Amino acid sequence: MFEAHFQTFEEPEGGVALAARLGSFREELARRKLTGFVIPRADQQQNEYVAASEERLAWLTGFTGSAGMAIVLTREAAVFVDGRYTLQAAKQVDRKAWHIEPLADPPPEHWLSRHLAAGDRLGFDPWLHTSAAAERLAAACAKAGAELIAVESNPLDQIWTERPAPPRGPVAIHGVQFSGEIEAEKLKRIRLEINKLGVDALVLSDSHAVAWTFNIRGADVSHTPLPLSYALVPKDGRPTVFIDHRKLSNLTRDHLEQSADVSEPDTLVPMLTELARGGTAIALDSATAADALSRLIVTAGGKPVRGNDPVSLLKAVKNITEIEGTRTAHQRDAVALTRFLAWIDREAPSGALTEIDTVEALETFRRQTCALKDVSFPTIAGTGPNGAIVHYRVTRKSNRRIVPGDLLLIDSGAQYEDGTTDVTRTIAIGNPTDEMRDRFTRVLRGHIAIARAVFPDGTTGAQLDSFARQFLWQAGLDFEHGTGHGVGSYLSVHEGPARISKLGITPLKRGMILSNEPGYYKTDAYGIRIENLELVVGTDVPGAEKPVNAFETLTLAPIDRRLIDVNMLSATELKWLNDYHERVNRAVRPHLNDNATKLWLDEATAALLPL
Repeated sequence: MFEAHFQTFEEPEGGVALAARLGSFREELARRKLTGFVIPRADQQQNEYVAASEERLAWLTGFTGSAGMAIVLTREAAVFVDGRYTLQAAKQVDRKAWHIEPLADPPPEHWLSRHLAAGDRLGFDPWLHTSAAAERLAAACAKAGAELIAVESNPLDQIWTERPAPPRGPVAIHGVQFSGEIEAEKLKRIRLEINKLGVDALVLSDSHAVAWTFNIRGADVSHTPLPLSYALVPKDGRPTVFIDHRKLSNLTRDHLEQSADVSEPDTLVPMLTELARGGTAIALDSATAADALSRLIVTAGGKPVRGNDPVSLLKAVKNITEIEGTRTAHQRDAVALTRFLAWIDREAPSGALTEIDTVEALETFRRQTCALKDVSFPTIAGTGPNGAIVHYRVTRKSNRRIVPGDLLLIDSGAQYEDGTTDVTRTIAIGNPTDEMRDRFTRVLRGHIAIARAVFPDGTTGAQLDSFARQFLWQAGLDFEHGTGHGVGSYLSVHEGPARISKLGITPLKRGMILSNEPGYYKTDAYGIRIENLELVVGTDVPGAEKPVNAFETLTLAPIDRRLIDVNMLSATELKWLNDYHERVNRAVRPHLNDNATKLWLDEATAALLPL
């Protein structure tokens, strides 16, 4: 019925091919006199979505999650994943060849210190690790009496004979009608930050930062319009953008050359080496800069100054144009979502639909807006037990039929030139159980607590995170992911530095956009998540002694009323829900062109009354 456009549903390779690769890799390590090697799920810039040529972890292990690491030793091998991917890794990785270990608690270095022996030589590619990550590996090696070796070429690339070529996606100008600020003004603000840091230059090792600074977008990776690139911004003089010239049209080259010199990527190393001579202080982003950059600056006699990339925070605070753009994008997205939700309610009870059908349908409704550039991440559509896999990605093998009694969790987003969206809805197929309604209502109450939060300027995401968990905690329940992440403006759907989580230490500032997505997951049974995007705004509080902030909900889509136990809601929570649904109806209904969907929307957003 629906033709998929941006997503595929193929199963990752497994079995004999992967076993042979691990054997060949160990042979290559032995040839290089290495006892082991570390394979992160990373490219040179620590991007969330990487080009096919950088998918080393997936190629070697079969694990396709967006975060992870593998360590191969002579006799042992392990794949490290976080809580989002525990169930996925168990299904994708050969447990006879690999141990599956936690990525954070304890960290991989703990495993290394127990499995390395004195005299071992552990290799790593310094272009794929940050300096902090390399230092942790070095400490683990030292503890075991082993040595950490920075290799000049990656041994995995040697055996990956069919490795895809690096991407050459065309670069586009992101016009001021979307960005709201010209490059010259952004560079002025960046140079103020460079002066505050007391350095001579700043390396932009994050392609998101390059894209934002120079108002360009690209097509080098899936789901995020990234032009893979670097930039060097001196405190005085013209910056240089390092990018493959084959990605540039005459128009985009002229655009870049108005504010920067343009050079090939392979000139970054010699230019940085030359700049570093004489003790130059060069700022590096500790989150994305490869350890190789620090090493070459030190070798040349310079001083690498590692810290937070100042562009990250500048980019996170959206200007008026970006805010209005994202409001427009969410309005457009809401119409597509409503049409999709009405379609699901009409078709799913028959038992004829599968998870793949829902992914293709939602993408089709979004394409019909005539504004969709891409989905902002692979749609998560999990029904029944698949919904309990937090970052589940349906394949033709795992594809499950949607049947009455299921909960369908669908987490999706869109990339429009004027804004990026991310929304999750959990849908009851048939009659939900009392337990499902209890868990859903607890998640909803946490969601409302975040949406209604009022907090003084300077409040961090960590201080708000427990608001979302309190009602689950009261029943001895929780969820193993953060409550919210930052969202870019036609850039990454997962943007730093701010987040709502136990680890969210960045103060929330007006103009930031964050997700609000508490959940609950019952293994092998069902999953629940409710996600809207929130804009940090100022609010008036009578008698307040300092500036006070709140959230404006950007996402507009009905929340399934059939899953709500009204008796569990306070009067204030019920009012928030009814007000929200009234707002959804008011915003969406005029843009619907068929009566059946309008009637569905009226019912889906009708006020709930206390029992």
